[in-house]
Amino acid sequence: MNRSNLTLTLLPDDYSICRLEPEADIPPWALTGDFFSLTRTREELSLVCSQEVVPAGVQSETGWRCIMVRGPLGFSITGILASLTTSLAEVSISIFAISTFDTDYLLVKAENLKRAVVKLKEAGHDFAD
Repeated sequence: MNRSNLTLTLLPDDYSICRLEPEADIPPWALTGDFFSLTRTREELSLVCSQEVVPAGVQSETGWRCIMVRGPLGFSITGILASLTTSLAEVSISIFAISTFDTDYLLVKAENLKRAVVKLKEAGHDFAD
């Protein structure tokens, strides 16, 4: 796979990035939908989940869209995230990145999505339906 010509897919939902206290139990609402991510550190429990399930009062940043890199990607492939984030940084688009065993995901604010798609296509990446 050539990192300069990745196939990307736009996930259909709007997402929130939430912060809970590090000792908090994982809330059942965060485990719904086709895509969610949990990361616990000594400082926080960070959740990425469908925006529609986040209860009022939860510290969160809303309005994110998710771009998936079609995988699986081998661990020996280097520069995948760099090839995407460098293009977006050139037009001042901030990202939230998540990597899994098989692939990478980029979250961009919904208001930047169209510009992000245009910039990634200009950089040689394809979007699958």
